[in-house]
Amino acid sequence: MNDQELARDLGFLEAYTLGLGTMIGAGIFVLPGIVAGRAGPASMISFAIGGFVALLAALSLSELATGMPKAGGSYYYVNQALGGFFGSIVGWGMWGGLMFATAFYMLGFGQYLMNAPSEAFSVVIAALVMAALLVAINYRGVKETGSLQNVIVIILLVLISFFIIVGMMSLDPDLLTPFAPEGWGPVGLTAGTVYVTFIGFEVIATSAEEIKNPGRNLPLSMIAAVVTPTILYVFVMAVSTGLLPVEVLEDSPIPVADVAAASVERFGTLSVFGLVEVSLGWIASGAMIIGAVLATVSSANASILSAARVNFAMGRDRILSDWLNRIHNAYRTPYRAIIATGVVILLLIAGPVPIDTLADVAAFMFLITYTLVHVSLVVLRRADPDGYEPDFKIPNYLYPIVPIVGSLACLGVMAQMRPIVQGIGLVIVAIGALWYVIYARKRSEVASLLGEAVAPNPGQDTETEERYTVIVPIANPETQDDLLRYGAASAAGHERDGELVAVNVLEVPPQTSLAQEVEMEEERVERQNQILTQARSIGQEMEVPVRTRAIVGRDTTDVLLDVIREEGADQILLGWGGTQSRQETVFGSVIDRILERSPCEVTLIRDSDEISEIVVLAGEGQNAPVAAQRATEFSRSFDADLRLLNVQPEEAGEDEEGRPIDPREEGERTINSLAATVGLTDDEYTADVRVSENVRDTLIASVSDADTVAVGATGQSFVAQTLYGTIPKAIAEATSGTVILARGENRSPRSLREAIVQRLGGEVES
Repeated sequence: MNDQELARDLGFLEAYTLGLGTMIGAGIFVLPGIVAGRAGPASMISFAIGGFVALLAALSLSELATGMPKAGGSYYYVNQALGGFFGSIVGWGMWGGLMFATAFYMLGFGQYLMNAPSEAFSVVIAALVMAALLVAINYRGVKETGSLQNVIVIILLVLISFFIIVGMMSLDPDLLTPFAPEGWGPVGLTAGTVYVTFIGFEVIATSAEEIKNPGRNLPLSMIAAVVTPTILYVFVMAVSTGLLPVEVLEDSPIPVADVAAASVERFGTLSVFGLVEVSLGWIASGAMIIGAVLATVSSANASILSAARVNFAMGRDRILSDWLNRIHNAYRTPYRAIIATGVVILLLIAGPVPIDTLADVAAFMFLITYTLVHVSLVVLRRADPDGYEPDFKIPNYLYPIVPIVGSLACLGVMAQMRPIVQGIGLVIVAIGALWYVIYARKRSEVASLLGEAVAPNPGQDTETEERYTVIVPIANPETQDDLLRYGAASAAGHERDGELVAVNVLEVPPQTSLAQEVEMEEERVERQNQILTQARSIGQEMEVPVRTRAIVGRDTTDVLLDVIREEGADQILLGWGGTQSRQETVFGSVIDRILERSPCEVTLIRDSDEISEIVVLAGEGQNAPVAAQRATEFSRSFDADLRLLNVQPEEAGEDEEGRPIDPREEGERTINSLAATVGLTDDEYTADVRVSENVRDTLIASVSDADTVAVGATGQSFVAQTLYGTIPKAIAEATSGTVILARGENRSPRSLREAIVQRLGGEVES
């Protein structure tokens, strides 16, 4: 079986908004009343502390995520570094933390919907109904689309920005004193409570395999996704405690809505068509209630999905039973895990645990997780296992300061939390430990790297030989053998040692998580692996090194272009089935875009029969040497005859001294020059010079009965030139044999637009 890869579809902006969407959520609407009652105006410092602790965790996670990009996030990193015992603790802890967080979000939803305290019967019923609905939605597999999530984020950012701007103009400084009415002890305790608002940034780490240029974009997006909400949270608390007394905030079930109403009441009312006067305070309050409902539902849904990912990862490592991870035959969802998660969430909502304790326990479990994440980073750095090659590393001047300070900060915040929270959290830790001892120890195959970290083996430097790399995308088992042989022949016939990289892309729709597609679509993934196994067999037969890559992505062209860049490929070789009937494409939409955008050489082959003689159009075009190089490689590998054909016009013009140019001599000079360029000896080819009044028609007639023709693309735009009836297209239509179309490198300087887009981590569209 080959390891599956996920396509890198996310740039900096996409990854940033993905993380921000999970951070700008329920906490900002529900927590102000809770934390203001504990720490007063100093609760804004609690949010700053929580943000700092989260920022340290984000740095450690960034390195781990780029070094071990697998579904499961923190659980996977801890399990690989510290072994199954700590992996079980973190897995159960994350699962439990997400369920406690979801219950907290749902009670917050009920508070804003019903305008009543969390313990009110109506609030509990509303929370139960919405939670059950979300569980049912996830059971059926209907997922929130990325565009809808972006709309929700934009709405929340607009509402919160308006809330802060208007509120800052109405602050009452007297309400901000005393700043810490209960002293500074509750500020540290409250930092643990607010940490529940920061657990969402890990979604970026779990998407590491999907992020372009992860060494840059992943840490930047995680840092930005932590810093942005931290600033917003601090200002929200400043406005909240500066507009309403702490006692009022603490007693309000909808604190942010009440603060919004107070901030705009001084602006009076709004006349609607002169018929009715509507209070602006009522409008502001209603807008914040809508925002709170959207935020709590979105956060809860994301938590349920995250819990399913943790379950998948634990099942993959045999820490959980396969029974729990069974996939529904019709809906293709892990329905048993979702049901188990949903039942616990409903029990927590209906149970006696207060809403603030739910938030505290969720935060406590993730603080334990991130403590072990920091430890895992140190272990992996020292053990340096095979395969751990992070694209981003914490700079030397910050290592090991970041993981040490980060782990101590997590422990310090946990030590400040209430005994009841610590007790519940330690019970969940005990469950994870006992589960490992009783069930998972004999099944888990992951060994701890602690021993290697304590006494690491010295590494050995290895030098890698620069190879001529040929990329061959394969999809159809019926045609791939011939295509791979052409690719192997090109690699084998090149002057540098060559290698073949066979790539198969499993394309999935945007609404489907790439990691879940790998886990769920077992039959399709198995077929994909069979194709790649065949590729390796052909590589052995042709005596050419072959590597295979199976990638799950949303756009085949973008995936292949990313592979070209990652591999530093010299050539991509694609199969072509024949002329297209649609005028808007020449060879097919994927091939057209590859031809236009690929920076390396491109070879397009329409295969018909075995190669016995290759006719090369030996012209002076910029791509003629590339076509001749391909033909030379194939001729040497397949032991085929090689003929270089040049057709000259009867009147070839005059030389520099004004003498008439002999067309036949000019043709021979062109052929000899081309042969020298590609390194052909005289006995490796036959020169064929023809003179005609109509060069185009003679070229086409000369190759119409050839079994194989190699021709270079004309002009800078291969697709555009071919589309409008150039010689390569005419030859492809005239002959029934094998056609080899070649285009040289296209490593042109980037435009200003392309450079800006690349700096932002995006993909330039052609």
